[in-house]
Amino acid sequence: MALQERGIKSRNLILRAAAEVFDERGYDSASTTEILERSGLTRGALYHHFPSKEAIAVALLTVHGEAVDVPAQAVKLQAVIDHTFDFAFRLQRDPVLRACVRLAVEQTSFRRHAFTPYQQSSAAVERLLGQAQEQGELLPGLDLAEAAAMITGTFTGIQVMSQVQTGRADLPERVGMMWRFLLPGLVNPGMIGRLRLTADPAPAELSGAVRESARS
Repeated sequence: MALQERGIKSRNLILRAAAEVFDERGYDSASTTEILERSGLTRGALYHHFPSKEAIAVALLTVHGEAVDVPAQAVKLQAVIDHTFDFAFRLQRDPVLRACVRLAVEQTSFRRHAFTPYQQSSAAVERLLGQAQEQGELLPGLDLAEAAAMITGTFTGIQVMSQVQTGRADLPERVGMMWRFLLPGLVNPGMIGRLRLTADPAPAELSGAVRESARS
């Protein structure tokens, strides 16, 4: 059991160190040597868990993709909105998610073999929009796939702009602005006044394996 726990800890140390390096330098500029220096582990320990830099990147995408949570809400459009604010909150604080996002949006030599956080979020948003449609929250005839793609794509653009201009310090404000412009094309007019367009005062914490990797 002690050996297993040490193995889990060393694996999480590698993922955390790799996330920091990928976030700062991008995939192509990152090196396993720097990842090892950040982790404090030996090259043998790294290759015990991951045969290559690409394998580390795939593991990061897989781990964080499995931990994308969508808050439960009776009003499904509010759940979608809260999901984007929670994603913004995590981007400000979680280097693992930031690394995953950079891996997802940059054109690099990395070949993606796992769902990216954006793909995972887009699928979750489309499911919620389907539930919102059943509850009569959306405009009639709305194409759910197009709407989910627009929400995810718009969020991607504003987070990149926020990163470039303020280091994502103003990302929550930009998310609120995004929704003020998008909602009239998505929801029944009577719904708009019922929706909160600010971040939840108590955003969700990191969960599952991602929380563990962030602590290690």
